[in-house]
Amino acid sequence: MVHPMNDTALQKPTASELQILQVLWGRGPSTVREVHDALQEEKALGYTTVLKLLQIMTAKGTVRRNEDQRAHVYQACQPATETKRQLVDDVLKRVFEGSASELMIHALEGRRTSKKELEELRRLLDEYQGRTP
Repeated sequence: MVHPMNDTALQKPTASELQILQVLWGRGPSTVREVHDALQEEKALGYTTVLKLLQIMTAKGTVRRNEDQRAHVYQACQPATETKRQLVDDVLKRVFEGSASELMIHALEGRRTSKKELEELRRLLDEYQGRTP
């Protein structure tokens, strides 16, 4: 399946940028202060570091900045599903030679997967199989 933005290739976010995206996807458009406060629970980043990361992400096109208000408001340019799909597609091609089954096997090996999660995976596979000719 080809996605329209695959050729423009997602500039892979760093670990810190992904944490910021998680905040923006969860909260929606947010100020630097709001992102900083949300990140404080799990990662000790200074306010100026968060601001600098958001500026870099704006330059990359990962987030957009709304300057209509006194405090600039940032939001993710792509929904979480599209960014995750592009990142998985990249790993699938580079690491697993395009094999989704290899990716899934390695994702499940070495970790405890609940019965509920396995049932959900089976349901998703059945649903996907129903959509594929």
